[in-house]
Amino acid sequence: MQLKAITWERLAAAVADHTMGISSADGSPWLRIGLDGSFVAGGGELGAKIGRELRLRGRATLGVSTAGFLRPASLRYEYGRTDPDAYYSDWFDAGALWREVFGPLGRGGSGLVLPDLWDPVTDRATRSARGELPAGGVLLLDGPLLLGQGFPFDVSLHLRLSPGALRRRMDEAERWTLPAFERYEEEVAPGDLADAVVHADDPRHPAWSGFRQSE
Repeated sequence: MQLKAITWERLAAAVADHTMGISSADGSPWLRIGLDGSFVAGGGELGAKIGRELRLRGRATLGVSTAGFLRPASLRYEYGRTDPDAYYSDWFDAGALWREVFGPLGRGGSGLVLPDLWDPVTDRATRSARGELPAGGVLLLDGPLLLGQGFPFDVSLHLRLSPGALRRRMDEAERWTLPAFERYEEEVAPGDLADAVVHADDPRHPAWSGFRQSE
């Protein structure tokens, strides 16, 4: 894979330009961008930059993070608080994302998206109000382990950190999750599924693959 150095600002503009030129795969009036990567890779920040670029181009946007779609502690910690296999398969509520985020933005959907569902600090429902994304708007969903689950992304980016960089960037208290990311790379190969790969080992100097050419 050939990589090209780029700034985060130019990357956001390139993603926005690419998004403006496509239609949703399922015929819905919304587009859905997935920013896949560990929370320390900067997907949320990149999503915010892409959102600004899209709004400059006249498109409404809605940012959502899977950090707001964790499952209750009783399910996350069923096998202990530091089980990497549980983190891989049981921490994030994929069913709720389908129901509350992707469902309303599918063909015939309402456009009314729940921005978050569960507060991991209080371990209670957030009770947030739904946000309406108008027709033609763009969802920006960021979080780890997003690819390989069949989510209907129209554009997907994998923000990759090498194992060493991921360890360095991650707080020591979170490093027990590292085997989950190793498993993800081995079993899912997200770099092969994403429309573009961003290498972010040095947050000051990202590089990316560009978008795959359509076959």
